[in-house]
Amino acid sequence: MSATGLAIIYIIIWWIVFFTILPIDVNRQKSIKIDGEDAGSPENPKMLKKFIYCTGITTVIFVIIYLLIKYEYLNLRYIIN
Repeated sequence: MSATGLAIIYIIIWWIVFFTILPIDVNRQKSIKIDGEDAGSPENPKMLKKFIYCTGITTVIFVIIYLLIKYEYLNLRYIIN
């Protein structure tokens, strides 16, 4: 598989994991109310922590998928025929 294909697979997995992790550990109780701000928005969404966790989880999943593709345990050509 080409580097472009691998990068696309990684990015797709990253976004799926990111949107899965995003609502975890969110406190929606605000101590300060600001006019015009959504009441449900988190005060501290901890985005850096979520980016790091997401990248780590995605890397593990990607390595597993890459090895399955490399050693032909996951090959669509064999499944279709």
